[in-house]
Amino acid sequence: MSVIRKQSILSTLVIYAGFAVGLFNTYLFTKQGLFTEAEFGLYNTFIAIANLLAAGANLGAPFFIYKFYPYYSDHIQFRKNDQLSLSILLGLFGCIAAISLGLYVEPLVIKKYATNAPQLVDYYHWTFLLGSGLLMYNIFEAWNWQQQRAATSHFLKEAGWRLFVLMLIGGFAWGVIDSYDLFIKLFAFSYPFIAVALLLILVYRKQAPLSMPFSTVSRRLKRSAIRYTSFTYVGTLVFTLSQIFDTILIASVLNNAMTKVALYSLAQNMASIIQVPQRGIAAASIAPLSTAWKQKDIPTIAQIYQRSSINQLIVGAALLALLAINYTDAVLTFQLKSTYLLAFDLAVILGVTRLIDMGTGVNSQIIVTSPKWRFEFISGIMLLIIILPLSYWLTKEIGIIGTALAQLISIGCYNLLRILFLWKLYDLQPFSVKTLYTVLLAAGSWAICFYLFKDMEGWFAMALRSLFFITLYLAGAYRLQLTPDLALVWEAFRKRLL
Repeated sequence: MSVIRKQSILSTLVIYAGFAVGLFNTYLFTKQGLFTEAEFGLYNTFIAIANLLAAGANLGAPFFIYKFYPYYSDHIQFRKNDQLSLSILLGLFGCIAAISLGLYVEPLVIKKYATNAPQLVDYYHWTFLLGSGLLMYNIFEAWNWQQQRAATSHFLKEAGWRLFVLMLIGGFAWGVIDSYDLFIKLFAFSYPFIAVALLLILVYRKQAPLSMPFSTVSRRLKRSAIRYTSFTYVGTLVFTLSQIFDTILIASVLNNAMTKVALYSLAQNMASIIQVPQRGIAAASIAPLSTAWKQKDIPTIAQIYQRSSINQLIVGAALLALLAINYTDAVLTFQLKSTYLLAFDLAVILGVTRLIDMGTGVNSQIIVTSPKWRFEFISGIMLLIIILPLSYWLTKEIGIIGTALAQLISIGCYNLLRILFLWKLYDLQPFSVKTLYTVLLAAGSWAICFYLFKDMEGWFAMALRSLFFITLYLAGAYRLQLTPDLALVWEAFRKRLL
């Protein structure tokens, strides 16, 4: 657990540094006088399509690395390991296939989006470049995680990528980039940029053995690898589609679509801050879980499962409460466009959705590295069956609030299904009585801060209520001993200070 804790904390700090840049970018996108709501909406739609292309084109390459890296490392010299080469070839083949499919369905895209989101039609081809860069980055990131250097890839994706976007925004604001047309085209190079950067870092560290396929290990694992990657690929593609379907759906069926995408995207960005610890813990847990399954070490898996759940819940619940008590005041104080006040309910609903996903621990990573990895595919299909019709119906009936509610219901059912699966097969479950204590502590601390400071506004009010909440919440978490990691982190911090 010490390796996971160290990598999780380091990765989380790096990710939060990136999110600080991301928040500043969001502020620049939403403040008065720089970008329109439609332009911010198009930017976020670009990202959604890029994620769909990357998921559709990877052909399971990242999961091939996650699952089989321990077998390669045990049976072949590192410099002769051809797993990375095979993964890159899979990605390149998938990329060509995905772009070809994208060109084939272009008439349908024009038909569906020309009325409500004509800007998307104008820049459709540029999404291919952005998605291809994200695809290759995801493959290099999976490899980098297995080298126990997750913080590096997190820095590039969370901070490096956002710094690239910040430079584009600065160029646009100062007139160096003289039009939004040029801005969005340069933005399409953002993911390719960090993909190349990560590959160069791996090469510099001599951690990128681009050996000729196919080694004896690859030939021996061929059948198992094909079965595994096929199931996990489809399952992950389905899950990704469920995650980005909301943005694509809004752009397709609602009037003034790009403005509504902008509102929904701001709420998503705020909710994503809550989910940051999950990224660090998920990345750090992959390698230990792969090894534990290989050694049939169920107690270690159970410990990782429960510890990941409570740690994520503690941080996520605090962040959701801070978001809820400060959102409206932040929009007014930072002088964002008043339109974005309408995103408060969306942010809370999506925040609760993220918290549910976090509170159930690393169930996805446990399943995908387990002998029952096929369930990744089955659960993904069931999620899609729920979320697609529900999202369409609720969005048509009550607009973007319906889209958010569909996410909440679907992700809740999806995680419940995975919890029951792991509980029944391996007697693994992520909860304890401290799960309930954490939720009650967060709700109680939020209520106290809300009523104490509800009549205060401005910078001082936000700082005071946030500081009071953090002090109250941390004192409660420490007193209730919600997680042993809190005491260990505090002791390490205290030693550093002294």
